[in-house]
Amino acid sequence: MITIKSQREIELMRKTCALAAKTMEYIAPFVKPGVSTEELNQLCHDFIIANNAYPSPLNYHGFPKSICTSLNEVVCHGIPTKDQILKDGDILNIDITTYLDGFHGDTNKTFLVGKVAPHVEKLVDVTYQCMMAGIATVKPGGHIGDIGAAIQEIAHAHGYSVVEDYCGHGIGREFHEAPQVVHVGKKGTGAMMKPGMTFTIEPMINLGVKETKLLSDGWTVLTKDRKWSAQFEHTILVTETGFDILTLRNEEKTN
Repeated sequence: MITIKSQREIELMRKTCALAAKTMEYIAPFVKPGVSTEELNQLCHDFIIANNAYPSPLNYHGFPKSICTSLNEVVCHGIPTKDQILKDGDILNIDITTYLDGFHGDTNKTFLVGKVAPHVEKLVDVTYQCMMAGIATVKPGGHIGDIGAAIQEIAHAHGYSVVEDYCGHGIGREFHEAPQVVHVGKKGTGAMMKPGMTFTIEPMINLGVKETKLLSDGWTVLTKDRKWSAQFEHTILVTETGFDILTLRNEEKTN
């Protein structure tokens, strides 16, 4: 059942999504060589709590931390630890979801740590392009399949694969709602988009194969061939005329 948000609910979505974006801006200067992913987790946790919200991932189906930190070949759902220290040349995805006034706001970003190899930097750039191309298809009367079609067209043109085992999702009062937003697809297929729908678009793009492997911790997802992966995510509102990116960061507003 896809929920259509009322104007009041949309305003509450805007608030929690703005906080998620603000948290991502807050943590950015700390993402550098020598820092542990646990330090980043604690900083984000404290920032979210100080803003009268709760980090949605914490204790969600037993997830032990407040953010996800996915390093290099980790596709998604990486668990922060004290032992995982960032090194020059790494890429790190930080996934932040805030729960404020009864609503969730979800966003993630892949950071370049120090000086990154050119082919890896290109992967990260193209992954962001893929997300934005998927977002650009959002409009009333469009279909969820339009999103995946736009994403896979760009990814495949660059020789990358698109992860199919994990996808975007509706979001609102629940962390994960209908519809599922897959990142491959065919135009004109899937659920029809209507004003008031809110969902995430969060493509995971790999240098190698699309297949993944889940580790024994039950959370951490790696690329099957251990080649690196990048991801970006925004929470999107379908408006009367198109879309609104609810988790847009200030750095993106000037681009």
